[in-house]
Amino acid sequence: MKKLSKVQLKQQALVLNVADALEEQARAEIPDMLQCWFDVEYHLFPGSLLLCFQFENDQALEAAKPYLLKWQKRLSAAMLKKGVILKDMRKHLTFTLKGPED
Repeated sequence: MKKLSKVQLKQQALVLNVADALEEQARAEIPDMLQCWFDVEYHLFPGSLLLCFQFENDQALEAAKPYLLKWQKRLSAAMLKKGVILKDMRKHLTFTLKGPED
């Protein structure tokens, strides 16, 4: 794996900061939400950013789906506060049962 440049390290810190804040909020508001993880290709940032909220089971996932748009808006707003514009907020946050290793 290539070493990250200074710009990429700043992008990584920004994404980690936003992901941690959203994860803390989500754990308080969404039952059975296990963790928040992200995937990003820094040379394609911010278009490649994908934040995932992992759920414990199908029931929890189905119960949370009506709130997906609200969380997509929160991600978009949090990134905008950091100076990053997400063109299509619906592409950057998803609810899933899969973990980062799956």
